[in-house]
Amino acid sequence: ARQGGGMLKLASAEQHLRELSPSAFAALGAEGVAYIKPVEVDGEWLCAVFLADGRQVAVVSRRDLAEVIVRQNDLEPVSVH
Repeated sequence: ARQGGGMLKLASAEQHLRELSPSAFAALGAEGVAYIKPVEVDGEWLCAVFLADGRQVAVVSRRDLAEVIVRQNDLEPVSVH
């Protein structure tokens, strides 16, 4: 019974997270990270940097440049595929 109760709690927590708005999710501690995601601009693949609240703050030609930008702003880079 104990494991089953844990599974119900996990399912409930997962559902709660799915219902959070982007700003509420960002308030969970994700403000210390920036997301690096490949984006296509005018037929060219570039690397975009997004804050936890979803705002795009940079687009650069290479992933290593995106990581430098993120780290220079005291954030931790995270990949999004």
